[in-house]
Amino acid sequence: MNDPHQTDVLVIGSGAAGLTAALNLASRFRVTVLAKGGLGEGSTAWAQGGIAAVLEPGDTFDNHVEDTMVAGAGLNDRATVEFVVERAPAAIARLAELGVPFNVAENGADGWHLTREGGHSHRRIVHVDDATGWAVQEALINAARANPNITLVPDMVAIDLATSRHEARYSGAGDVWGVYAVNKATGHVELFTARATILATGGAGRTYQFSTAPRGATGDGIAMAWRAGCRVSNMEFMQFHPTCLFNLEVKNFLITEAVRGEGGRLINPVTAKRFMTYYDPERLELAPRDVVARAIDAEIKRFGLDYVHLDISHQPPEFVAQHFPTIHAKLLGLGIDMTTDPIPVVPAQHYTCGGVVVDRDGRTDLPGLYAAGEVSQSGLHGANRLASNSLLECFVYGEAAARHIAEHWAELSAPPPIRPWDESRVADSDEEVVIKQNWTEIRRFMWNYVGIVRSTKRLERAQHRIRMLNEEVNDYYGHFRVTPDLIELRNLLQSAELIVRSALHRKESRGLHYTIDYPETLAEAHDTILVP
Repeated sequence: MNDPHQTDVLVIGSGAAGLTAALNLASRFRVTVLAKGGLGEGSTAWAQGGIAAVLEPGDTFDNHVEDTMVAGAGLNDRATVEFVVERAPAAIARLAELGVPFNVAENGADGWHLTREGGHSHRRIVHVDDATGWAVQEALINAARANPNITLVPDMVAIDLATSRHEARYSGAGDVWGVYAVNKATGHVELFTARATILATGGAGRTYQFSTAPRGATGDGIAMAWRAGCRVSNMEFMQFHPTCLFNLEVKNFLITEAVRGEGGRLINPVTAKRFMTYYDPERLELAPRDVVARAIDAEIKRFGLDYVHLDISHQPPEFVAQHFPTIHAKLLGLGIDMTTDPIPVVPAQHYTCGGVVVDRDGRTDLPGLYAAGEVSQSGLHGANRLASNSLLECFVYGEAAARHIAEHWAELSAPPPIRPWDESRVADSDEEVVIKQNWTEIRRFMWNYVGIVRSTKRLERAQHRIRMLNEEVNDYYGHFRVTPDLIELRNLLQSAELIVRSALHRKESRGLHYTIDYPETLAEAHDTILVP
């Protein structure tokens, strides 16, 4: 193609959702994919567990739908859940065609090896050992690189969407025609324009001090869409993965749910007892993530612990090493042999269940703007995401957005002349310490006040700090040249504000949102929808 700054479709994000959309569009259109860092640095590559799909004899779509609804505490949109679940087997088949080397069934059986994770009534997690995300990411990148109609542009940090009315503060503010982004190599802001723009920027996990999300998960797409005039929904539902490795040097290494699926037990290191028997005696370690995370949090607070133990050493050593080669090798390097020793674990923020409101075509409120994956709120996850439904959503909605763009191409208007970014009005700053200090402060108070267990007083404290930081960051943003760190700080703060506003709005405990002031669950489930 010619100038990569003008294209047919612009995709912001190079993970599972973004590359799926690009590959589905490239037969007809020129597609430019922007990555914030390297092409494989997003959340997709970090996914250990796998992808949920009905593939086992005796399992049904209805079972998968029901498991998803139960995990989501009734807040899911059933039609959306059915839409995604029914498309799962075909999505797996397409990935296999792209060369994803899914584990095959053991003992000479036909098909793929399926594991089971928390909240699932059947074995339905197809995987590549314990590094599924990396295998999927590699296959998608290879396919995209081989396609002459796809231009991959790494190290571009998106600032704001290019819209017809930049100052709009209401839903339906106007068309979206691309994005302004900082080129990390030059430090200058560049404008990318397109008829259709797809947000595939991931979640907002880095608003928290402890998170399994990669460094770049700062809520960029959610914040940009909100500023442009899109509704945002259910941001109070932040999923905390129950089992993140507790290690002072390694901050965010996830111990996949599949370890519990294959028999791993949670043990209190003081009492040496298996404690899930007290919290959920029927489902034990395979209860939904919110239940397990709160149980671990309660044990840690009750006994003054730094961590609890996850123990799978009762399984044969060769079984453990074969099923979890990545985790086994990583832990050995840290002096932990999971075949003989328990693993110290703590909960950590893991997934953003809320996001930009989309329909089943991936459309947002703004013409020309689509969203897919963790950046969006499609109705699939409800108040708590079922394990291994996240990558699945990326494939189904990446394809859905691409299909709608292709079918309605004639209705999408070509971008008019858009003003370039004005870099003349600002100066360089010698106060980078301000950004680092504010970043640290946000993540700490979000963990302490807006974490696994909440209260109105804690949420109000967080809100007060956000207001003060907003003034400081907005002043800084208005006077100095934008840098990647400043852009992330601005989006981090906007995401934190949306999370706290949503949490204060919900006067009940449901799924991932648990507050001591409203411990009961209301009879009717309603989304929290914020309108700019």
